[in-house]
Amino acid sequence: MILAIDQGTTGTTCLVVDGELGIAGRGYRELAQSYPQPGWVEHDPEEILRTVHDAAGDALRAAGIAAADLDAVGITNQRETTVVWDRGGRPLHPAIVWQDRRTAARCRELPADLIRERTGLVPDPYFSATKLEWLLARVEGDVLFGTVESWLAWNLTGGAAHVTDATNASRTLLARLDPVEWDSELLGVFGVPEAALPEIVPSSSVVGEAEIAGARVPLAGMAGDQQAALFGQACFRPGEAKATYGTGSFVLANQGADGGPPPHGILRTAAAQPGVTALEGAVFVTGAAVQWLRDGLGIIAEAAETEALARSVESTGGVHFVPALTGLGSPHWDADARGLISGLTRGTGRAEIARAALEAIAFQTADVVAAMGLPVPVLRADGGATRNAWLMQFQADILGMPVEVAGDSEMTALGAAALAGLAVGVWSGLDEVAAAWHLGARYEPGMDRAEAAERLAGWHAAVERARSSLR
Repeated sequence: MILAIDQGTTGTTCLVVDGELGIAGRGYRELAQSYPQPGWVEHDPEEILRTVHDAAGDALRAAGIAAADLDAVGITNQRETTVVWDRGGRPLHPAIVWQDRRTAARCRELPADLIRERTGLVPDPYFSATKLEWLLARVEGDVLFGTVESWLAWNLTGGAAHVTDATNASRTLLARLDPVEWDSELLGVFGVPEAALPEIVPSSSVVGEAEIAGARVPLAGMAGDQQAALFGQACFRPGEAKATYGTGSFVLANQGADGGPPPHGILRTAAAQPGVTALEGAVFVTGAAVQWLRDGLGIIAEAAETEALARSVESTGGVHFVPALTGLGSPHWDADARGLISGLTRGTGRAEIARAALEAIAFQTADVVAAMGLPVPVLRADGGATRNAWLMQFQADILGMPVEVAGDSEMTALGAAALAGLAVGVWSGLDEVAAAWHLGARYEPGMDRAEAAERLAGWHAAVERARSSLR
C-alpha cells in the first residue's frame, strides 16, 4: 500500500493506493488562501502541513489500515509556491502562491534570453525565483527555501531531508535543464545563496523516512503536480500528452530524452522520468473562472450547473469570456492582461456567460496544443472538469482530435503513488504502471474544421482585446 499526498492550491487530497493503482481510501482537507493586496495570494505553511496530516489520517481510516502497513509515501504538489523557513522549522513568512503577481514589474527587468536558454521557462511571476528574491529582502536569519514538496519533506522527516525533485527544481528559474542542477549564474541574478537551496533528487527515490500517524514510512516519490499527472497518465513516449483541468489547466507532452528548445510561448520542463523533458503550456485560470461565476458574480450555485446551462443554449450569442483574472499564461505570457467579457447584448443571460466560461477552457487548451507543434494523436485528460461531458466533447471538437478521460480523475496523486511504488519495488517498471491505466470515457471530434476555425478566430479576437499594452 502507498500513501499519495496531493497538496494542491485549494486543498490537500491523500489517497491510499493498492498494487493495482486502485484507490483503497481517500481523505481531503480544504486549504484557505489569503489575498493581502490585489494580485497577492498567500498560504499559511503550518496550515498546509496540518491539512496533510489530517487528510492522511482520513485516508488511512477509510482504507481500514494502519500507517505501519504502508510500503511508501509519495508527494505531489502545487508547483512554484514558495516557502521560506529557518533551521528550526519555523516559517518566516506566509507562502507565496504560484498565482501571485506581486513581482510582475521585476520580471520585466530580467534577462529573458538567458532564462529561456538555461531553464526552458520565461520571466514571469508565476515561477519561484522572483518570489524568493522578494522574500529574501524581507526576512532575516539562516533561511531555507523550498517549494511545497520540500517544506513537507523537511517536516515529515523531522528536518532530516531538505530536498526537492527535478520536476519541481525545474520550475524555479534557478535550475538549468540539461542536466537539472542549480545554476550559479541564475542564483546571482536573483541574489539567492546556494546554502538556502534543497538538494535535487530523482522523482522516484527513497530520500528519508516520513512520520505518518506515528509510523516511519519511506518517503520514496516526489513530483510537481503536472509532471505527476503526466506520469500517472502513462505518457511515457514522445508525443504522448495530457491535460489536467483544475484551478488552472496544464497541458504537458512528453518530449523524450533529446528534446530541443521549446516553441514560442511554450515551456520546456523536466519530466518525472530521469533525463526526459516535457513541453508544457500553463493556463492560469480555467476552473477558477467557473468559481468566479459562483463566488464573484453569483450566477451559479455550484460548478456542476454549468453543463446544463451550456446545453440549454445553441451558442454564446457572440459572448466571449477571456478569464485573464491573473494575467495570461501560455502561449501569451502577458502578466498585465486583464479579464474580459465581450459581445454582451440585452439577450445575454447567465447561460451564455456560463457557456462562454466553459468554451474559454477549451479554447485556451487548444491554443496551447497548437503552439506545441507536436503531432499529438490523442489528448488524455484528468481533473475535476472532466466530469463535464459537454466540455470534454467541445474540447475534442475544437482540437479536432480524440480526448480520452482517465477512469479516475485523481491522476496527479496516482502518479505520485506510482513514482513511490517504483522506488520500493511495488512495480518493476513503466510497463506495469502503464498496464494499470484505464479509460473512463473517449470523446471523438464531430465539429466541421471550418466551423472550429471560425470559433477560434472569434476567441483570438477577444484575447487581443484583453492583452496589455506592455507586451
